[in-house]
Amino acid sequence: MEDIFVGRVMSAPIQTVTPDTPVEEAASVMRDNDISSVVVVDEENGLAGILTATDFVTIAADGAITRDDPVSKYMSTDLVTVTADEPIVDAADTLIEHGIHHVPVVDDTAGVIGMISTTDITAYLSTAA
Repeated sequence: MEDIFVGRVMSAPIQTVTPDTPVEEAASVMRDNDISSVVVVDEENGLAGILTATDFVTIAADGAITRDDPVSKYMSTDLVTVTADEPIVDAADTLIEHGIHHVPVVDDTAGVIGMISTTDITAYLSTAA
């Protein structure tokens, strides 16, 4: 598996929103695309944060949300990333080490280029026999 790289199994293109996107709109993007997170990017496609289904559980538990609250109010900003040329074994280790289910794939010049998740890795492993 050391010779299988993130770029081969990552999901791309991905759904993104901006920090000022209302959380209601971000939730609709996630629902409409059957995904459990959206990547938050700035004007240059740079990684600003991530908003996940788990974040929405926190939002619901807080109970003080308005539909127009910006994503920036709830997104996670302490992010872990990988690059497309990393082995999937390293990406899997990163997911396990940080207790997360998906991680943005970034490129120095292009910004956010994809997402790799436990689902992507599992799907690859199920076909690699």
